[in-house]
Amino acid sequence: MNNSNGCTNLHFSQFFYVSPSAITSSDPGSQKQSKEEEGPDGGWGWVMVAAGFVATALVYGVMRGMGVFFVEFVRYFEESAQTISWIPSAALAVHHISSLLGTALCKVTEPRYVVMAGGFLSGLGMILGSLATRVVHLFLSISFLTGVGWGLVFAPVVSIVMASFTRKRNMALAVVLSSISLSAFAFNPLFQLFVDSYTWRGALLIVGGMSFNIVATGVIIRPQLPAKAPAKVTSQRLSASAVLRQISSYLELPLLLKRAFVTYSVACSFFIVGYYVPFFHLVAHSQQVGFSEYQSAFVVSTACAGELAGRFLSGYISDKNYFRLVHLVNFFAVTLGVSILLLPLRCLAGSYPALVTMSLLYGLNAGAVSTLVYSIIPLLTGPERMMGGLGLLQLITSFGGVLGAPLSGLLRDVTGDYLMSFVVAGVSVLLFVVINATIPQFFSCTDPPVPQKLLNTDH
Repeated sequence: MNNSNGCTNLHFSQFFYVSPSAITSSDPGSQKQSKEEEGPDGGWGWVMVAAGFVATALVYGVMRGMGVFFVEFVRYFEESAQTISWIPSAALAVHHISSLLGTALCKVTEPRYVVMAGGFLSGLGMILGSLATRVVHLFLSISFLTGVGWGLVFAPVVSIVMASFTRKRNMALAVVLSSISLSAFAFNPLFQLFVDSYTWRGALLIVGGMSFNIVATGVIIRPQLPAKAPAKVTSQRLSASAVLRQISSYLELPLLLKRAFVTYSVACSFFIVGYYVPFFHLVAHSQQVGFSEYQSAFVVSTACAGELAGRFLSGYISDKNYFRLVHLVNFFAVTLGVSILLLPLRCLAGSYPALVTMSLLYGLNAGAVSTLVYSIIPLLTGPERMMGGLGLLQLITSFGGVLGAPLSGLLRDVTGDYLMSFVVAGVSVLLFVVINATIPQFFSCTDPPVPQKLLNTDH
């Protein structure tokens, strides 16, 4: 199929190793095996989508809503914006790091147990946070305990959904991730109402109770295409090298030797730096320039509405295969970076409609990029290593989660406003575009021969 500019429709196989299921064969038995490795594109997979929808909402929706608590924490504990910024940032980093643990545990036990444990920890962390008397207590409860719980939930759920679909994978993933936008749209004003009615302590207690619902979603998790587990180490060959090979296999560490995977992971790290800054600080920034608390919360909700539309738009376009996925990601990322750079400028002008409009544009592009970055993982790793690849990606991008919000808070403390915070965030997203463009044959418009060396071939 040709697109409008005459370029042949392309796939990532031209510069990534692909799985054996992507290669057709004249042998009928081989073709049958290839079809068996594909996701069923329906059936119980849609139940997984429903479970993922709820679980993801209670992870990232709550994470997005932390911007409401940010203002309250600064006032109550009388700490700097930089210090308080480390609470959600550290939680995000712990979430990314523990995602690798979550995907590894799914290879030694059923994913449902991992998700249920994660739901319990995320709720417990919020409830303990409501009892905090010092900032360090918030770090131990929300940043660490809840962060670990989020990591045990998100990566396994997303991986199982992607493994359950092939032709409709991007749209299924868009449906799951749309819950982030819907929940954040509802949670920001809802959390503000909780804070006004019950103070921040009562609000955290309620959020903790909400998070326990993740446990219920874990009960119905049932992978349709379980990943091939690495061979167990027997007692006859229980040596140090055998144990290290086993650990490496569970964590999918050989993926770190693949240039395309590492390059893409580094690029995503810069994307994470800029992606979360508006969600964490747009409420505080809007209040600082004179808008009310509810007006500021609605600005973030507007961005979440745009993000919802962006997720479905990117899922629809990418499933049509009109454009190469890597080009589509970069297009939306460029417009995302520019919109972040424009957010504080419109806000400083004092026009609330202009701020809402720019927030909507930011959300539209943020939703498109944040959906497509996960859709690329199966094309990078193949289906058998997809879950481990997602865990590794989350681990590598964790430094972006650590750096983003605290850097934004530091710049606010130094300059007195959030202008430079948004500038740095926008530049970080544009760096994601630049690094992505260094992937081999990024600018090619033709498909090269299928690589003979396969990513999921053991050496």
